[in-house]
Amino acid sequence: MSSVYAPAARQFPERRYNFSTLSNQTPDMLYTEDDLDGWDKERDLGYPGEFPYTRGVQASMYRGRLWTMRMFAGFGSAEQTNERFHALLRAGQTGLSTAFDLPTLMGYDADHPFSRGEVGKCGVAVSSLADMEALFAGIDPEKVSTSMTINSPANAVWAMYIANAQKQGKDLSRLQGTLQNDILKEFIAQKEFIYPPAPSVRLVIDTFEWGPVNVPKWNFISVSGYHIREAGATAVQELAFTLADGFHYVEKALERGLDIDEFAPRISFFWDVHNDFFEEIAKFRAARRIWARQMRDRYGAKNPKSLMLRTHAQTAGVSLPAQQPLNNIARVAIQALAAVLGGTQSLHTDAYDEALALPTEAAATIALRTQQIIAYETGVAGVVDPLAGSYYVEKLTNDIEAAALGYIEQIRAMGGVETGIENGFFQAEMAEAAFRYQREVERKDRVVVGVNDFVQDAVQIPIQLVDPAVEKTQQERLARVRRERDPERHKDALKALHDAAVNGQNTMPAFLACAHAYSSLGEQMDVLRKVFGEYVETAVM
Repeated sequence: MSSVYAPAARQFPERRYNFSTLSNQTPDMLYTEDDLDGWDKERDLGYPGEFPYTRGVQASMYRGRLWTMRMFAGFGSAEQTNERFHALLRAGQTGLSTAFDLPTLMGYDADHPFSRGEVGKCGVAVSSLADMEALFAGIDPEKVSTSMTINSPANAVWAMYIANAQKQGKDLSRLQGTLQNDILKEFIAQKEFIYPPAPSVRLVIDTFEWGPVNVPKWNFISVSGYHIREAGATAVQELAFTLADGFHYVEKALERGLDIDEFAPRISFFWDVHNDFFEEIAKFRAARRIWARQMRDRYGAKNPKSLMLRTHAQTAGVSLPAQQPLNNIARVAIQALAAVLGGTQSLHTDAYDEALALPTEAAATIALRTQQIIAYETGVAGVVDPLAGSYYVEKLTNDIEAAALGYIEQIRAMGGVETGIENGFFQAEMAEAAFRYQREVERKDRVVVGVNDFVQDAVQIPIQLVDPAVEKTQQERLARVRRERDPERHKDALKALHDAAVNGQNTMPAFLACAHAYSSLGEQMDVLRKVFGEYVETAVM
């Protein structure tokens, strides 16, 4: 704090409150140029669209093109989700984002005993190409960019989407979208894994190898910090663990002999956007700078597109309590604004009712309208990185970068991400952060409006329910598929998948053959369960 300002500040003492960020960093009351000692404008800031991309990956950013408004949707049957897709497109959404139900995420068919009671509950059920055909009926895959939140069974589900496009005679070189396909974060946070880490990562690298040649406009991975943050991580941990995952995939692809400048331009990222406004903006800026410098200086990438950290963002579902749910509209708006000021390329805004059930169509529309208001009414899309040069934002960007790099080096020193997973490092770090935050809330050291202060009686709002009959509908379609498919083609396709897995070949051609043969998702995953085994996590106490 400047010597001139300090006496005046003492005349008006601070109120008693916890001013620390959600990453437990305590900001000063005031920032000046003195806080940027050693900061170099050319080296650390630069210009938008230029290395180190602190200010954004495109020169014109939203003056040239708005971010993609990609609302997450998926529930019940393929037909029900298809109706929601069409409704969102009519409302002005510019890209689709597909949520799958838990059985699909875990690689089980709708008729598996483990699927009972879960079919269509937290997303759409997809057991075969027939479901994929119904899911995207009336939607031209050459004209709509599609994101799919799928991980362990990602190769198989992506193959179904591609097979559906092929059956329509579409040009695969024109397909655009993103496959989440980030299995490492499943072991770290979301826990929807099937196979052990090593063979799971191998399947991911199969998409790195196959994707750029066959579907060149598709992002075959979205390295996802979102779920890490939702599991209790701080902003710094989210940034560090996610980038460490990204670097791990790069290293495994290089080990296979792939050209970094062939695959790296199609790597994308996915971030959580929480309530700490400036910390979230600084996180985006630090992420781009770390990725660019490491990709160029450590891994030798030369293509500028390999250095650009392109990202999707989603407002923080974990920050939206069930108490006074309408307050969540304000939270989502603030978080969405932070994502835009942070320079995201794509954004999903959560609905206010997500703590209670799947969003109603009305709630999902409000969430989309929030993005549209920011885009067209606030003026923030008219200036690129308008907070650049702010003493606080630049200092916070530096601090977050330094803290994240410290974590990344710690992970490398212990032997890498897979070692950190096996020894429980990530789980322990996140558990400690989550425990600290919860204690702050319970002690009212951190106020959550409507939860631990400003409390009122519960307000009833309509909620979205999934018809239990969906499970029977999905099972009947799967039974019909099994009756009508060519049994020899199906048998041959599964054998080809088995052989590719055993012999170390790229599995994507075999997955595509399975999709066209209408082999079910569970049948394909069972083949790999027999080859790779299933992963059992070591408990961390």
